[in-house]
Amino acid sequence: MIRDTSGQDAILAAPPVWRRKKIWILGLFIVSFLIIGFALLRAYGNSSKSINSARIKVAQVTRGTLVRDVAVNGRMVAAISPTLYSTASSTVTLKVKAGDMVKKGDIVAELESPDLTSLLKREQAIYDQLEAEVARQKILARKQKLIARRDADQAEIERITAARTYERFEKAGPSGVISKIDYMRAQDALKTAEIRAKHAEAATQLENEDVDLNLKTRMAQLEQQRLLRDDAKRKVEELRLKAPVDGMVGTLSVANRSVVAANTALMTLVDLSQLEVELEIPETYVADLGLGMTAEITINGVTAKGKLSALSPEVVKNQVLARVRFDGTQPSGLRQSQRVSARLLIEEKPNVLMLARGPFVESEGGRFVYVVENNVAYRRPFKLGATSISAVEIMDGLKLGDKVVVAGTDQFENAEKISLNN
Repeated sequence: MIRDTSGQDAILAAPPVWRRKKIWILGLFIVSFLIIGFALLRAYGNSSKSINSARIKVAQVTRGTLVRDVAVNGRMVAAISPTLYSTASSTVTLKVKAGDMVKKGDIVAELESPDLTSLLKREQAIYDQLEAEVARQKILARKQKLIARRDADQAEIERITAARTYERFEKAGPSGVISKIDYMRAQDALKTAEIRAKHAEAATQLENEDVDLNLKTRMAQLEQQRLLRDDAKRKVEELRLKAPVDGMVGTLSVANRSVVAANTALMTLVDLSQLEVELEIPETYVADLGLGMTAEITINGVTAKGKLSALSPEVVKNQVLARVRFDGTQPSGLRQSQRVSARLLIEEKPNVLMLARGPFVESEGGRFVYVVENNVAYRRPFKLGATSISAVEIMDGLKLGDKVVVAGTDQFENAEKISLNN
């Protein structure tokens, strides 16, 4: 007969309730720790590289107004900088030095030209001669008019005498005192006198017109000579060069007492009260520029507003020159050729996804970014829109609130995943 195992059994007491709860909580904590650790190990295991987060810069995608602008450098130039030239072959005597301040109308140089001086004297002598001839012609005109009037008056007197004689013959004719031949002779004499008086009056008028025409011709010659004399006088007066504006003598192109040819540049004046900014703009931005565009000019820590007033039609060394005119009062203390920095405001784009600008735009070619999720940076394609100095527009590939690595991506070596550690 086989005996059972009842003799081997022992009655055990049940553990306390508090001990059962402690074991359950401890097990739950161990399971949670294993799950979190597994997730982290899996994330880190899937990344190909680990980077310290202190070596990168992360920015968040936001929504707002993007101001398209471009930062350029430039220099101050004079809006008005006339250059003075010699008007004739002459000897130059300079009255100023480079850097001197001058007022409008001040004599800055004198030219000595014997040819122009001689020309003025000749033209003046010819003018005086013609002026005397015109005065003589006026006297001759009055004299000829008087002679013509005298002949006309004499013919009229003869006509009146012949008319009176004919009237007496006509009254005495019927009585037979005067013969018919004498009567007819008196009648012919009257007609002859009338014709002579008529022609004398017409000749007087023609003589007056001829005299007036001769006098007018002489006066026209005098006026022509006056113009020639005044032109010669103007050329002589221009030998004393005067400053056309208030400003400073910029450069002297010739030495004192040097002989120069006509139209030789002598000096340049700079009007310091009207300065403009000449900017050097990369040609990639030229298509977006337009006259009247707003510009912010920073000079010695002071920012002033301006308007784009001119744009060069040619490209030199991949740059285009542009002129900016100050909008309002010009800042004080400006100098010619002073270096400045400027910011051209191209346009404003409201309500767009924006991201702070950083080296990622150039290093990734504007096609890829690294989005940070759970301390891992994932390489993601995106579409870049308009850019400004401080921000860029996101067209596609990112959403509002995404955290993006904007600096330090040059260390990632185009890896698909990068682990970020502290």
